This record gives sequence, C-alpha cells and structure tokens, in this order.
Amino acid sequence: ADLFDGIVMAEQRFHGEGYQEGLAEGSHAGMAEGRRHGALHGARMGSEIGCYLGFALTWHCLLQKCTDPKNSKKLRALDSLIGMIQKFPYEDPTYDKLQEDLEKIRGKFKQVCSMLNIQSDFRLGNERSALTF
Repeated sequence: ADLFDGIVMAEQRFHGEGYQEGLAEGSHAGMAEGRRHGALHGARMGSEIGCYLGFALTWHCLLQKCTDPKNSKKLRALDSLIGMIQKFPYEDPTYDKLQEDLEKIRGKFKQVCSMLNIQSDFRLGNERSALTF
C-alpha cells in the first residue's frame, strides 16, 4: 500500500514543494524590487525637497538685503516653508503623514512663488530634476 500511496500522492507533494519554492523565490524578488522602488522614490522626494529648500534659502537671503517693507510678508512665508522642510521626517519611511506633509510643502512652495510673482514648475526627469522660471 505504501508504494501506491507514493505514486498517488506524488502530484500533491510536487504541487506543495513547487508552491514553497515559488513562494521563497517570489518573496526574495519582491524584496529586491521593493528596495529599488523605495530608493528611486526616496531620491526623487529628496531632490524635490532639496530644491525647495535651496530656493527658499536663496530668496530669503535676497529679500533680507532689501529694505522694502512689503518684503516682511514674503519673508514670513519663506520662513514658514523653510521650517516645514526642516521638520520633514526624512529618516522615517513609516511616518504615516509623509505624503500629507509633502503636499503641504508643495502648497506652501506654490504660495511663495505666487507671492514672489514667479512661475513654478518642478519637473522630475529621467536625467535630473529642475526648477524652471
């Protein structure tokens, strides 16, 4: 009876072994793909936020040198943008409000650009990121 059990149960055994092998291989491939995806999107986000920070710091420096009283509102908006960027949790990928905070930074950036009468267009290309004015 044992000889026939091995033959009859072979299909089920091979199915189970194939499933386990496929699961292990798929899990490994999924981890590698997830790392690549996370690194790519993390780099894009870092590039975007870094561009916003450089923009804000440059304009803040330029406007501080001007004595025009109308600049105080612009400087406050720039200070707010800089503060939002500095508080952004770069090191915590599990932060539950990551996208929400990024959208707030984007909105503040657009507001600052509007106040400065600058056309904002942040583009992420395959080769590099750029702000065009």
